[in-house]
Amino acid sequence: MTVNIIVVGDVLLDVDTAGAARKLSPDGPVPVVDVGGESHRPGGAGLAALLLADAGHTPTLVTVLGEDDHAARLREGLAGIDLVAGPSGQPTPVKKRLIADGHVVARMDLNCAVETTPRSTPDMLAAIRSADAVLVSDYGRGLTDDPALREALHDAATRVPVVWDPHPKGGAPVAGVAAVTPNLGEARATAGISGEDTREVSRAAQRMLELWPVRAAVVTLGGDGAAVFERGNALPQFIPVAAATGGDTCGAGDRFAGALTAQLARSTPLARAVEAAVDDAAGYIARGGVATLGRPAEREQPADELAARLAEVRARGGVVVATGGCFDLLHAGHARTLAAARGLGDFLVVCLNSDDSVRRLKGEHRPIMQEGDRVELLEALECVDAVVVFDEDTPETVLSELRPDLWVKGGDYDIDSLPEARLIRGWGGQAVTVPYHPARSTTRLAEALQAVG
Repeated sequence: MTVNIIVVGDVLLDVDTAGAARKLSPDGPVPVVDVGGESHRPGGAGLAALLLADAGHTPTLVTVLGEDDHAARLREGLAGIDLVAGPSGQPTPVKKRLIADGHVVARMDLNCAVETTPRSTPDMLAAIRSADAVLVSDYGRGLTDDPALREALHDAATRVPVVWDPHPKGGAPVAGVAAVTPNLGEARATAGISGEDTREVSRAAQRMLELWPVRAAVVTLGGDGAAVFERGNALPQFIPVAAATGGDTCGAGDRFAGALTAQLARSTPLARAVEAAVDDAAGYIARGGVATLGRPAEREQPADELAARLAEVRARGGVVVATGGCFDLLHAGHARTLAAARGLGDFLVVCLNSDDSVRRLKGEHRPIMQEGDRVELLEALECVDAVVVFDEDTPETVLSELRPDLWVKGGDYDIDSLPEARLIRGWGGQAVTVPYHPARSTTRLAEALQAVG
């Protein structure tokens, strides 16, 4: 499902000067870097937009730009991004990193003082109004202080998910923002808490919820994952990183915020969306971080992971089983059918109708449970090995990719009437049924819940 993600915020020019350090300077205890090259790329909200594009999305960047040579470099670096830019009225800010043997040894900032407050243009405001989701990537250069822009963002927050990545010198998030995503240092600075103790995260997050009319504060904790604080919920949820990673963390916060925005745009529940964003940011660092931008072939896709798992099952002579459906309001009949299907083989893939697919099949009032929740419940069942979401009305396309040995449906289906049965036989597979359990259906369960409600 394609969503229109609008990235709003300040754009910087990032410059990396890299080389090898083999000795110390005679002038002082600092390394002498033998420069091997220099690279330029958009930073700030520009990097956030590039990272969303790198993850397979098609973002629109709403920002302001200067008229100098640095701004020209920015436009070159953003050539693949839909750009809606007004005039900044000031020089382009530049942040330079000196990197020796893969380690940052110094950073130099140029033109980073804010001289004038930028103003939004009608085109910028129109882009925000078109959003399915918004990521505000604030780097403290005054754009989020513009009254017209703030009004447009407030209106957007009443209709679509808005994620706000704040800056201590930036504008306060508008009312209705789905989540703010400061790192621990930014959270402490906003809350006025000094010190480095990570145990202060709860106090800092609660203070942010007092200061800002937002729905949740999600504090990123680097290698420790993230902490989720939802308004009205006294208990925070800590999301760990699945596997420790090392490497260049430049852009990791932008990657996290973008992944969270994309998940919320798909109506994924907040905690699950944060979990997915933590995994995405960790994977980004593990693959090499910002240095991998523009090398999509090196990214491992979920489909590739599943294909590798299926190949492993087949290599040891195992049987791949697939079944499918909407699984809206999971009930005992579903659980029994899934368990029976898994009992026929060694690996069970559930082909799940997307929300749009369910809506076309069942009507505008369905699904009752959104796609993210249905995936999570199915994955929690011991008998389910993998879940694949498809957007078509029938699963022929996804089945052609999976090529299961068995396609399993409940006994209330006539195998000969299923359009996918002939497809399965084409590669030597077989369509079979398992016992049907009467008096158990999503429709009856929904009617019963409505009656007691």
